[in-house]
Amino acid sequence: MPLRLPDKLPAIELLKKENIFVMDNSRATTQDIRPLKIVILNLMPLKITTETDLIRLLSNTPLQMEVNFMKLRSHTPKNTPIEHMMMFYRDFEKMKDEKFDGMIITGAPVEQLDFEQVNYWDEISTIFSWARTHVTSTLYICWAAQAGLYYHYGIPKYSLDKKMFGVFRQHTLCPQLPIFRGFDDVFYMPHSRHTEVHKEDILANPELTLIADSPENGVSMVMARGGREFFITGHMEYAYNTLDTEYKRDKDIRDDVDLPVNYYRDDNPDNEPLVTWRAHANLLYHNWINYYIYQETPYDITKIQ
Repeated sequence: MPLRLPDKLPAIELLKKENIFVMDNSRATTQDIRPLKIVILNLMPLKITTETDLIRLLSNTPLQMEVNFMKLRSHTPKNTPIEHMMMFYRDFEKMKDEKFDGMIITGAPVEQLDFEQVNYWDEISTIFSWARTHVTSTLYICWAAQAGLYYHYGIPKYSLDKKMFGVFRQHTLCPQLPIFRGFDDVFYMPHSRHTEVHKEDILANPELTLIADSPENGVSMVMARGGREFFITGHMEYAYNTLDTEYKRDKDIRDDVDLPVNYYRDDNPDNEPLVTWRAHANLLYHNWINYYIYQETPYDITKIQ
């Protein structure tokens, strides 16, 4: 089944070129189906790119989903046209009385600040708390994963000596979990961050389960509340060229930028990236939607609690 997306969302035409089946709300309303309601709090600078990356993964399921976009009142994006934000995004204040089957909270370019120094920390803390009673399962990505672990469980973050940048091999620590159904013993995940959480802190908290890690990048996936919360420190949603774009952008303005690890063919930035994470990324989102949302959420969405 297709995704139900806001009319004229740029991602619709971009994904149709990839032969991904999406439909706008005008057509979707003709189908008598109770779609899963997904809300995305998009904190990434390039909103349209992130929208497209996430919608590409959400489309890999036979279930119909209605995708909504949330924004913060306390933060004005600098890299996305205000017209786009006004047309497709709504403030949390206008959505707080609704309930959703699933939620995705993205990373943000604020990781080198203390959490409380982030100018929208109070508002996003409110959203973290709200999600626990208004969403069946929430996926926290990159900075949001660190922020969610800190807010809900007091897990600190630590600065890295140098940026964790590249594609790293991950080990599934709980292969019996439905989130890993169909996974191999190892899988790959892109990372792009300056901070980390420590494995010892996760293992010391009985409310948290470390479900995937790597000897190179450390903690990669944490589960809590029986799957109502997932914290992913990397970017399974990244397109094939995202790290390439970031590397070449930073290289043009700084002279201390390392080559992304395990990314370019023959480690040559003149070559195409070698994509090693796409199949598991699709499987991860498919499993999350199927086992932790569709099979858990009530048919009457108002009964989510």
